[in-house]
Amino acid sequence: MHSNFNPEAKFFLSSLIFSLILLAFYMTKRTSRRVYLLDFACYKAPDSQKCAKDTMVERARHSGYFSEDKVDFMQKVLEKSGLGDSTYLAEVYMKQVADPCMKESKREIEMSVFGSIDMLLAKTGVRCEEIGILVVNCCIFNMVPSLSSMIVNRYKLKEGIVSYNLVGMGCSAGLMAIGLAEQLLQVHHDTYALVMSTESIAENCYIGDDRSKFLINCLFRIGGAAVLLSNRPSDRDTSKYQLLHTVHTNEASSDRSYNCIIQEEDAAGQRGITVTKHIFTTASTVVKSNVTTLGLRILPISEKIKYLTNAIARKLRPAANIRRYKPNYAKSIEHFLPHVGGKPVLDELQRSLGFSNSVMEASRMTLYRFGNTSSSSIWYELAYAEAKGRVKKGGRVWQIAFGSGFKCTSVVWRAMRSVDYDEMNPWTAEIGGFPVDVECDDHGTTMSIFLQGAK
Repeated sequence: MHSNFNPEAKFFLSSLIFSLILLAFYMTKRTSRRVYLLDFACYKAPDSQKCAKDTMVERARHSGYFSEDKVDFMQKVLEKSGLGDSTYLAEVYMKQVADPCMKESKREIEMSVFGSIDMLLAKTGVRCEEIGILVVNCCIFNMVPSLSSMIVNRYKLKEGIVSYNLVGMGCSAGLMAIGLAEQLLQVHHDTYALVMSTESIAENCYIGDDRSKFLINCLFRIGGAAVLLSNRPSDRDTSKYQLLHTVHTNEASSDRSYNCIIQEEDAAGQRGITVTKHIFTTASTVVKSNVTTLGLRILPISEKIKYLTNAIARKLRPAANIRRYKPNYAKSIEHFLPHVGGKPVLDELQRSLGFSNSVMEASRMTLYRFGNTSSSSIWYELAYAEAKGRVKKGGRVWQIAFGSGFKCTSVVWRAMRSVDYDEMNPWTAEIGGFPVDVECDDHGTTMSIFLQGAK
């Protein structure tokens, strides 16, 4: 049988098919460029900044800023907070006379930011001129020039660096910054992305009489984390993790969600962060939406079928009062690392997602040892799991953070190797003393105390 195509037509057709295959391969590579996490570093403040809960209460009592009623409330919150007695306060609050000002805030930021980045560069050996992307997030504190410019100036990063400075985006901003860096790494080839997550509490202590603005004073502590991402295929074998999924949920279109955590002035003109009673229900709704979306990506088919069957049965037989099925996320995840917003938050996440005490260990110990360090808290948790030697090759890590807006972000990683000893890990020198027994009490009692401070 003879072909109907002449040699020229055959050559043209073959060339066209080959070109289409190359184009499809190129487009696939462009849209699925792999992102790796080379390493990360968490800032550990000097021992001189450690402050026990009782010491903090006494300093508040003698500061002259707070009424006895507010000091008593602080003591109640701290007793039920899940924080230990070795968390770090800003340097300015360790002085005899505290004078929180922008100068002190900048010093606090420089210590955590430069301390984290110096460690990260030492751990990875990456040169500053190789960094092509910089994303910095700090929710409350802002300065001119920006924090990203401060980093570019300090480390003399190249003029063409793609630089972003995220402010006002809450405790979820650290993982949102990872998502932004991931998108940038899809279009900027063969480069590194530095993500810096921090917060300043020096200038953000509320000194008024509005109790709904007082919770921030009780829970937030010093912290910061620097993360180095890469899209270089050559970094695959030396990286710690590969980024698998990022899921962002934003419900700021809801007035109640938008207003549940908001910065404003009180009747006397004192600026603070108002926390309303809607915080827990709002957080639960946003987290549920985020987790459901992530579940569609990571849960095995067996769990998806069970969930779908249960949902159909509940819909068709409402009178039967069938209990909602909770998917078993432990089948898809080895490490669950939620933002340590506070003990009631961790209690509610554990209850709603059905995780065991051992799964929640890293988050509870991070809350106990470092307190709520805002957007960087999830990195202290991962550092804890690494220091315990629990991160094994192929293990999947789920980080989830939520904050004002109200927003929630989930990021899932896969360990590229088992993590070895790291002398720069903030837990290394003391990991043998953990876990510690954290006082257990009625969740309802703890929740009610926190709600006493909500508007």
